[in-house]
Order: sequence, then structure tokens, then C-alpha cells
Amino acid sequence: MEKIAVYGSGTIGSCEATLIIGHGLPCTVIGHSERGLERCRKAVAQNWEDLIANGLATEDNKTAALALLTVTNDPTALAGCTYIFEAVAEGNAEKQAVYENIAKYAEPDAVVASCSSSISAEILADLSPKPENLLIAHPFQPVHMLPLVEVVRHEKTAQSAIGRTLALLETLHRQVVVLNRSVPGLLVNRFAQALFRESIYLIEQGVTTAADIDRAVKYAVGMRYASIGLLEYYDDVGFQLESTIAGNVYPDLCDAKGIQRITQEGLDSGRTGRAAGQGLYDWSKKDLDDFRLRKQSPYFNGVKDWTMPK
Repeated sequence: MEKIAVYGSGTIGSCEATLIIGHGLPCTVIGHSERGLERCRKAVAQNWEDLIANGLATEDNKTAALALLTVTNDPTALAGCTYIFEAVAEGNAEKQAVYENIAKYAEPDAVVASCSSSISAEILADLSPKPENLLIAHPFQPVHMLPLVEVVRHEKTAQSAIGRTLALLETLHRQVVVLNRSVPGLLVNRFAQALFRESIYLIEQGVTTAADIDRAVKYAVGMRYASIGLLEYYDDVGFQLESTIAGNVYPDLCDAKGIQRITQEGLDSGRTGRAAGQGLYDWSKKDLDDFRLRKQSPYFNGVKDWTMPK
């Protein structure tokens, strides 16, 4: 059995730790500031409170799970660890320092799984003293509930690291896709950026509103591909019809190569999204607790498969 650590005490690290202890496995979280550690503890506790509030866990489960969690700023706590999720800031210097600490304190054959989606596996490998043990394992928020992880190898990744990663992630997260090399955005974020770009373009062109775009995605696109695959649908429609549709639609699709006007205006004015209170929506008019619940609710059934501690 792997002895697991999470290097990084932010949102991703906190949720990954929630998932690990939710399966009855000990987890050590390594942070870099007392403020970050306290934020991590509160985030993990809030995750468990949300599970309890929705009938997915009990207070006993929470107590037993939290007893499995160690949160510290001391990298020597990596001693004996065989599998480390790296979830620190997206900077080469930050990640290199983490990889050096892991090589110094963890087990010699420890696998390092970076949660990065913006730095290629090849670049990360060059930052690591042991590139053969490094790969990307990119999860999605809320990390402790969404089942998919994108695993990305590079030319030096050992097959043993891939095998151990698949064995662990198929237990914790359940669904894994493997990329043989990095591409910007990997799979899911690449798909998302195409939708975001087209959506912003349609708003800029005065075609429709953010609310109606979200309604179209929630009640058609999202529902359709929740039960069948995107490319299953493509095959079902057939190449002949899809080629006709493509001929009509492709020439009109947004092909912007830079930041779009609405986004730039938001950056310039400080209207940068939920955290700022204003973005495409006025978040002062939204129930943030309801939003947090809606972000999690599609994944509640998966929690029932956890092997929770008692």
C-alpha cells in the first residue's frame, strides 16, 4: 500500500487530502505557511461538513478521517512516503524546490504526481532530480468528488510509475485517462477553452446572454454527454451529416488567438469573476452556499463508494 502525501495546502491539496482520508488512508499535507495550514484544515473540515449535511457521511466518519490527517510545514514529514501529489503554485522555481525536497526526504522510488495543467510534463521532468518517477495527474474541482484524473507521461516516465499511478487513482478517483505527451490544456481544459471562447464571442456579438448560454449547456450539452460520449454521439449522427454541419458552422466559429474583449475589460475594471463579486454575473445576487452545493451535487453518488473510516 502506498504511503501518501500531498505537497501543497491550497484548494487542490485540501480536496485531494479529503479524498485520501475519506478512503481510510493516512495522508500528510506539506504546506509552507501557518496561514496556509490553517486554511487547509478549515477547507478539509468544510468538505466533511458538506458531506454530512447531504447524508453522505457521519460525524464518526469525519472524526475518524481527520485523525488520519497530518498537516505540517516540515518537509521531513515526507519520510517513508512512497506517493506524493504535488499541488503547489504554477511556477518552475516553486516546483523544482518541492521536487528536491521530495528526493531528499521521501522514499527513493517515490512517485511524484504533479497536479499541474499548465506546465508540460517534459518541463516538469527537467526540474526533477528523478524524472523517471514524475508524471502529471491532473484532477478537477471539486477534487475530492469529481471522478476523472488526466495522467500525462513524458519520454522518461518509468512504466512502473504509470502502473502504480493507475492502481492508486482507479481506487481513489475511479476514472483515468492517459496522455502520452503534454498538450496545452490537456483534454478537459482544452475542450473547456473552446467552449469559453465561443461563448464569450457570442455575448460580444450580441447573439445571447451568459444566462442563456449556461442554460443551453446545462440542459442540452451537459445532459447529453453525461450519459453518452462526445464521439459516440459523433458516430451516431454520422460523418455525412456532421460534415454538412461543419461546412455550415466552422467558417463562423470564433478563431480568436488572444484575450477577448469582455475578459480584458473585466481585468481592466476589476470585475474578474466570483471572487470579485462581479464578472459575467453579479455575484451579490447569488447564494454562494447554493453555488458550492451545486458544484458538488453531480458527484454525490460517487462518495457512496468511499471506504470511509469509522
